[in-house]
This record gives sequence, C-alpha cells and structure tokens, in this order.
Amino acid sequence: MFKPRGVIPALVTPLDKNGNLMEDALRKVIDYTISGGVHGLFILGSSGEIYGLTSEQKRRVVEVTVDHTAGRVPVYCGASEITTRDCIQTAQMVEEVGGVAALSVLTPYFMSPTQSELADHFKAIAKSTKLPIILYGNEARTQVKIEVKTCEELSKVDNIIGIKDSSGDMTRMAEYLRVTDRETFSVLAGRDTLIYAGLCHGGSGAIASTGNIAPKLVSEIYNTFVAGDIQKSLELQLKLAPLRLAVDKATFPVVLKEGLRMVGIDVGYALAPALEMSPESRELLANVLKDLGLYQIY
Repeated sequence: MFKPRGVIPALVTPLDKNGNLMEDALRKVIDYTISGGVHGLFILGSSGEIYGLTSEQKRRVVEVTVDHTAGRVPVYCGASEITTRDCIQTAQMVEEVGGVAALSVLTPYFMSPTQSELADHFKAIAKSTKLPIILYGNEARTQVKIEVKTCEELSKVDNIIGIKDSSGDMTRMAEYLRVTDRETFSVLAGRDTLIYAGLCHGGSGAIASTGNIAPKLVSEIYNTFVAGDIQKSLELQLKLAPLRLAVDKATFPVVLKEGLRMVGIDVGYALAPALEMSPESRELLANVLKDLGLYQIY
C-alpha cells in the first residue's frame, strides 16, 4: 500500500473576484511548489476552500492538477464534506478522474459525531473507494477530535493509510505514532510549527499550508532530517516559525493568497466573507517574507 511521506503543501485554489477558477494561476502554483522540492501536492483541502467550491469546480481542480503535475509528484485530494454521503460522492468523483494517489478526509464540521459515529463515517468512505484514505483531524476548526483509540481502530482498515494531525497537541501526535504501525501507516503533521518534532517522534512528514509560499524552506526541514542533519532541520523549523505564526494574523486562507501574491504569483481572492488583510497584518507578512528572501514586490 502507498505510504505518504515528505512535505506536501495544501494548495490554495486560485479564484477571481467572482469566485471563478483561475486555471493558469493554479498551474503556476503547481510549478512553483514542485520547483521548491515538495514531495506531493494536496488539493481541495481547507486551504483550497473546498467548502465553497461547486461540484464542477472541484472536478476541474482535480483535472487541472493531475494533468499539469504529470506525475512529477503524487497528488493528494480532499474529500472533506459534512456528510458521509457527500464525502463518498467527492471520493468517487476523484477516483473517476484518476491520477490521485490518496484522499484526505476531514472530520465532519458543524455537527459533532460521537467517536463510534466518526469511525463508521471513515469506514464507509474507505469502503466506497479503491483509493487510500488519510484521516484528517483539525479540532480547532471542526470541534471534532479523533481520539487515539479511534485512530488505532481505523489504522487497521486496509485502505486507511495515515492521519494528518492539526491538533497542535504533540502528545496526541506521539500517541498516534505509538499505537499505529509505522511501516504501513503515516502520521503527518498538520501544524507547520511541529514538522521537526513530528519527524523526531517517527512521523512521516507534513501537509503544510506554508508550503504554498515557502516550498523550498518547508521541504528542506524534511530533507535535512532524513539526510541525518538534525541540527540543520531544527534551524530550518525555527526559521519557518514566523511565517506560520503570521498565517494566524488574518482570516484563513486570505493570508496564504496574499503571501503568494507577495512572492510573485497572483492567485486572486478568497471567498467571501473572508476579506483582505489589515494593513498591519500585511506589513507583518511582508516583513517575514523579506527576512526569508522571498518578497518579490518592489
């Protein structure tokens, strides 16, 4: 079974002011991140505003990404709807398009299922598709936790191959690693400040939103670690921290799109009600990118 590893940026979905997909901009982001050395691409996540895209837009994002990536790196895709039915529908659409290595499925949001209901949800989605499944926990946004026992249970399902953990709880991530088989199940950091820590505990890498803006820096945290240069990996992690902290200074994912604009790629706008960054937050982001040598607007 396929085992996700490395740094995988959670790509934004470029949209114009009217919410239309900017296909050429998506291709530019794909090329920019791959040239930065990333180990995969993740589309239709929360960074990609899956919650606001039409069914036709979701399909087109998959088609464009698979076609333009052309096998350079694995493509991962979100199937993160609110209901089991709609997750299955998206999963089957992705499988029909083809060319995707694995699906990521976020816990439901708005509703708050029990752990038993949550396990049944993930199992039903896994059963509906031949594609591998990566569980995704982000309780700060969904208010739904994937308990360690639930992760352990689900890791035994044949095509559930990993978990993205955005809880920010290092103890939880370490427990996911303790109770699952590291040879067959990937634990991926979803909090960009914990990539190095996850690797130290035996994690497989990260799905990282800052990889949109600084793909080389984020990728090198992983590359230097697996090459045995642990000190360099830590130094790069600390270097990334100000950018990740700046991401929290504006409505998500506005700051990711503004950051890409600052490094020279216009990816348009986030869907309303998300608005532009405040002047103070924009200045902070610009200063961080200048310190990293990435700022391209003069």
